[in-house]
Amino acid sequence: MPQIAQLADTYASQIFWMLIFFGLTFFVIGRGMVPKVMETVAMRDKQISDDLAAAQAAQDAAEDQEEAWRVRENENRAAAQALISGAKSDSAAKSEKKIVSAQKRLDKKLDEAEARIAEARASAMKEVEGVAAEATQDIVKRLAGAKVTKAVASKAVKEALANG
Repeated sequence: MPQIAQLADTYASQIFWMLIFFGLTFFVIGRGMVPKVMETVAMRDKQISDDLAAAQAAQDAAEDQEEAWRVRENENRAAAQALISGAKSDSAAKSEKKIVSAQKRLDKKLDEAEARIAEARASAMKEVEGVAAEATQDIVKRLAGAKVTKAVASKAVKEALANG
């Protein structure tokens, strides 16, 4: 059979050209394109790692700035609290001084008023004693028909008022 005899020649030639084609394809793709693709992938991986490193550095810097801001804010808050506390204590001291001053003025006025009241009471008692002495003289004169001197009537009124 002549077809079978040609088979070896045909297949040999096809295998030869297939090896040449695949060899060229391997060299073109394997030696030419694959290194470029691998280089691109490596550059992409490097870019991604650089971007991640930059992002991490930015995040660390932001966290450092936030921490510094928090520390500064806490210091400002403490300073404000100290200022408020100082203002409160100053205000309390001033208020206390004003209260003490007002209390002194009120005490002085109270002492003056008590002195005036004591004078008025003493004056009123003298007037009451005088009226009582006159009334006693008049009552003794009407009831007993005797005449009592003003000095004796005043002494009796004073004793009666003292005994209460």
